[in-house]
Amino acid sequence: MNIAVIGSGYVGLVTGACFAEFGVNVVCVDRDAEKIARLKEGVIPIYEPGLEALCKNNMAAGRLAFTTDLVAAVSASLVVFIAVGTPPRGDGFADLTHVEQVAAQIADAMDGYKVIVTKSTVPVGTGGRLRALIENHRPGLSFDIVSNPEFLREGSAIEDFMRPDRVVIGTDSDRAVAILRDLYRPLYLIETPMLVTNLATAELVKYASNAFLATKISFINEVANLCELTGADVQQVARGMGMDRRIGPKFLHAGAGYGGSCFPKDVLALQQIARQAGYTFCIVETVTEVNRLQRERMVEKIKTAVGVLAGKRIAMLGLSFKPNTDDMREAPSIPIIAALQKEGAQISAYDPVAMDEARKSLRDVTFEADPYAAASGADAVVLMTEWNVFRNLDLARIKAGLKSPIFIDLRNVYDPRKMADLGFHYVSVGRPT
Repeated sequence: MNIAVIGSGYVGLVTGACFAEFGVNVVCVDRDAEKIARLKEGVIPIYEPGLEALCKNNMAAGRLAFTTDLVAAVSASLVVFIAVGTPPRGDGFADLTHVEQVAAQIADAMDGYKVIVTKSTVPVGTGGRLRALIENHRPGLSFDIVSNPEFLREGSAIEDFMRPDRVVIGTDSDRAVAILRDLYRPLYLIETPMLVTNLATAELVKYASNAFLATKISFINEVANLCELTGADVQQVARGMGMDRRIGPKFLHAGAGYGGSCFPKDVLALQQIARQAGYTFCIVETVTEVNRLQRERMVEKIKTAVGVLAGKRIAMLGLSFKPNTDDMREAPSIPIIAALQKEGAQISAYDPVAMDEARKSLRDVTFEADPYAAASGADAVVLMTEWNVFRNLDLARIKAGLKSPIFIDLRNVYDPRKMADLGFHYVSVGRPT
């Protein structure tokens, strides 16, 4: 089967490479000629473990190609995936400009029956809008619209695609369902559940899933704040909660709040979807506010530990919103660093892969070659992102380089008692000092 993936960003590139690994002939399309040229040379524009090797292997096998020629790609393909960005508008609603532009271009390029699949996260009703757009653009075309949302976690996207919890297929066409089932046939060998439903349901599944996970994060952060007032330990509370199979242990890790390309925009978009339908989604609206306040609490935690920040230097370990990615979108480090700088603090920082991306959004930050250089001469260390490289630091070396032995662990990586034994003034989230 031949397929086209329109959009060679995070979702499109992972989707295309993984389908190629399934033995499908894939052409990835992007209007950015420079990006396509670099992809043809094997240069991957994002950091995702395993993606570079996957792309190179399938390019060498002739199953994965890159082009700026959308017309040729659509003409040669039975299934066309739309995987372009849907960033939030000023009102929080998802901006569908790119999706609708691509749909019109697909309509212009179609020369026979196509299955047009939205991989991009889109509001409920988008599938119907795209159907009407294409029909109005070129009446009489034979096509089906499918919603096939992605559930890829940055840092483990390939594993998530190859061994997903489920595949959701939303359409009213039996023919399209059969084609998508055939496309995902390798997943039948591992008995991956397939949910076949209508367009609106499939579109809402993605938003509801991300909003629920964001809710778990905000909830455990609220619990952490209560633990700090009562002497309880949030890690033990979370462990006790997670043992209940109805709750589960995932996403119950207290810290600086969620970030990234999905949770913030999808939670806001779900609020707007609800409001447009005449409903106030109270829980989700509170989740957003709790996440904002959690970042402010982290700033206050740092100020309490360090004292007056003016003229102080803070070493920031980790900048990306989570480990194993260079994604800085909505990273908690950005507003926290900005707030510290507003108080007069200087920032030295180290991140294993995200510093090039961080330079685009952070100003007046000194980027260092390793965590020890960042800590050298600093008044305190803040562990912002739980990269594995930060889980086994030479703490004696860190302490020796600091002006004051202050270690603020916003991801609860280290044991408070051990840190105290080493002579640190150690601060974490939701745990007794």
